Amino acid sequence: MKKVLAINSGSSSFKYKLFALPEEKVLAEGLADRVGLDGSTFEIELANGDKHSKEVAIPDQETAVNLLLEALREYKVIADIKEIVGVGHRIVAGGEAFPDSALIDESNLQKVRDLKEYAPLHNPAEANGIAAFMKLLPSVPEVGVFDTAFHQSLDPVHFMYSVPYKYYEKYKARKYGAHGTSVRYVSARASEMLGKDLKDLKLVVCHLGSGASVTAVKYGKSFDTSMGFSPLAGITMGTRSGDVDPSLLQYIMEKENLDMDQMIDILNHQSGLLGISEISSDMRDLENSKDEKAQLARKIFVSRVVSYIGSYVAEMQGMDAIVFTAGIGEHDSNVRENVMKSFAFLGLDPDLEANKSNGEKFISQPDSKIKAMIIPTDEELMIERDVVRLAHLD
Repeated sequence: MKKVLAINSGSSSFKYKLFALPEEKVLAEGLADRVGLDGSTFEIELANGDKHSKEVAIPDQETAVNLLLEALREYKVIADIKEIVGVGHRIVAGGEAFPDSALIDESNLQKVRDLKEYAPLHNPAEANGIAAFMKLLPSVPEVGVFDTAFHQSLDPVHFMYSVPYKYYEKYKARKYGAHGTSVRYVSARASEMLGKDLKDLKLVVCHLGSGASVTAVKYGKSFDTSMGFSPLAGITMGTRSGDVDPSLLQYIMEKENLDMDQMIDILNHQSGLLGISEISSDMRDLENSKDEKAQLARKIFVSRVVSYIGSYVAEMQGMDAIVFTAGIGEHDSNVRENVMKSFAFLGLDPDLEANKSNGEKFISQPDSKIKAMIIPTDEELMIERDVVRLAHLD
């Protein structure tokens, strides 16, 4: 039986899923956590629900890959390493070099490394993960699946910043977006549920998690998206600020005697829901808190989502459906309700009873002019399918 691995390498983590072809059944999934740090662990969950976890030193990505391959053999998920016929890797930043997923050879691997300035926390770790697989499985095709690729369809009107044009010409300074792999899956699934061709639909996909973005998908292509040059821009997030006036940053830096690296760290790790509430970056903690700042943080989050959706509706001249996905989008009924109610004036009629529970479904009334939906994202499935497509495994 042929099998494909989908890999998501973070700065200190290593998530994976193993799919069987052609039925796309998940045979195993898990995580190598705290890679390069003390207290690292390796976890695997099998198709029958059995879970195994152990504390083990994982100094680097190559060690994590070795642990994965050993576990797959130990728990008889594979009998022979040759059953793995392809490996797909989620990569955050592809810049303009990768308008689609791509087979990764040494040349493309170097391009991924060269793009580290676009995603310094992610691309180096992802490149190291690919290099480890290339070393340990040298004959197996490696495919990079880029979060930014789906947004390469943006028009210059939407991807250009209003700064001197020479910065785009010299440094490719522009909006790249993120969460493209998730949006690609969710929008395609939405078209299936709506029973309409994706090329005929105007959708807004709300990928609301710790990292959060809103994307307008017009006729199957990314039309505009909230994240920018980096995943720091856009709506309020768990610990990220989203959009901020640059002059405010200069003001705070002078008052607090901060340099730019320190300021960017604050915007990435100490802002957003955490920064406003001063309690937590987790929406579940804030929902259960009576603290005024906690509730303010939730209201700001919803307000920013609504603002982006509203602007996209105006530019697309309509909207067929709003789709909620990712951790908050899939599990926070209150956020969904407040977003939906904001578009009642356009004909979105929420089904508040359906919205009380989670899972893939419509959460608008059957006769609602604009539909609202929950669709759990599945980035790993998209990675697997891109491996099959590009490595010609079908």
